[in-house]
Amino acid sequence: MGIIKLMPRLPKQDTELLEAALIGFQQKRDQLEQKIADLRSQIGGNAASRPTPAAAATGSAAPKKRSMSASARRRIALAQKKRWAVYKAEHGTKTAAPKPHKRVISAAGRARIIAATKKRWAAYRKAQEAK
Repeated sequence: MGIIKLMPRLPKQDTELLEAALIGFQQKRDQLEQKIADLRSQIGGNAASRPTPAAAATGSAAPKKRSMSASARRRIALAQKKRWAVYKAEHGTKTAAPKPHKRVISAAGRARIIAATKKRWAAYRKAQEAK
């Protein structure tokens, strides 16, 4: 708390004075920019084609999109693959266990299943007719 009391504070009047001065200077700057644009139009230059310093400072134009050549992309990809290879060599990689081969039913086994299913359905229909 003692340090905060020692810090200098600007009186409220000083900040209001500075804000008023800032507004005044901005208005003068705008007037100067308008006069410059008028002079350029009188000379024959197109005032609209030349951006004013204020417009350039605000970044009104979209930034140009950066592109990368195919060789640069390939170099980056190869460098990344090299980094991963080093990482995997140091930390080891988990190799996935080979998947067991999918079992295939024989034609005879399939025929037995079909016959048993038909037998069950026949018994079910017979029971439904008996009711």
